[in-house]
Amino acid sequence: MDKLPGVGLLTPLDLNTVEAVPESHVWPHLDESSQKFESDKTVSIPVVDFNDDNVLELIGKACEEWGMFQLINHGIPKTLTVETEEVARQLFALPQSQKMKALNVPGTANGYCMARLTKHHDKMMWHEGFTVIGSPVDDFKKLWPSDYQPLCDKMEEYQLKMKDLADKLISLIFKFLGISDEEMVKKLSYIDPATGKPHLALRLNSFPACPEPSKVIGLAAHTDTSLFTMLHQARREGLQILNEKDGWLPLAPRSDALIINVGDFLQIISNGRFHSVPHRVMIRETEKTTMSMAYFFHPPGHLHVAPYCKPLSETLQTPIYKGVNVKEYFVIKAKASGKGIAAITI
Repeated sequence: MDKLPGVGLLTPLDLNTVEAVPESHVWPHLDESSQKFESDKTVSIPVVDFNDDNVLELIGKACEEWGMFQLINHGIPKTLTVETEEVARQLFALPQSQKMKALNVPGTANGYCMARLTKHHDKMMWHEGFTVIGSPVDDFKKLWPSDYQPLCDKMEEYQLKMKDLADKLISLIFKFLGISDEEMVKKLSYIDPATGKPHLALRLNSFPACPEPSKVIGLAAHTDTSLFTMLHQARREGLQILNEKDGWLPLAPRSDALIINVGDFLQIISNGRFHSVPHRVMIRETEKTTMSMAYFFHPPGHLHVAPYCKPLSETLQTPIYKGVNVKEYFVIKAKASGKGIAAITI
């Protein structure tokens, strides 16, 4: 862990070259069970077939009961996913000095970065990331000066397909919640009129092989600050969710599915019917680097998000959360060390 000269910005450590876990990355008090991945203790979250005639009810029920589900027959071509994943592999395989040329800087979202959760913790995570919003051409030019365009095209094609799917999913989710078409259009305005920039982000995650995986965490426990997140996992195990009764449970995702999880803003809008589930990533005993690609669907920063309450059994629902400006919520959550929902609960 280093700091850029004259800047208070932490920069990623080259995890691919360390022979022992540095103290900055050692997490104390990790329970032994968190590192175990017995097949009989993994949990399979609901599987929803996007072609099912009852897809609306299946998605709504999964969001209510789990806050997360696996989506199959989602329409994202397997070849496109594999090719986009290969671009990400090439990116993370670059020398550290080359990746640093596209380092994310304060005030921007794009580029090479550490886990965004780092600011909430005293320890660092065994992770390196790269955020893409729209075209990555400016950053990719720095990484591959002579042959960046085909890689940009692939990344943009993947984002376009994911956005189309996200639009369909949020329409179904809002319909399940009884939100009108007029209100839905407002909340689906993913372009900020002030900046003209989209509020959709693709986060590429790399979890390098670790010499002492029992001492580290890939991504610390958190909830997503989004409407929902669509996750492609190139790894079979490592992702865990927090269950109130049983504690941390390892997931057993299907290789042909996208994991869809409810984010904080959807929990607020649903007035608690849907829950933004705490989750984390643990590092397995492996000699291989593993990856994931997360697509975040955000409401634009200028919007005011509040619980949508409608009459149920002739009784008006009472909001359990304060309404909040989207941009302000990010600040509130940061000040509350990641506990954003608790900070706005009435």
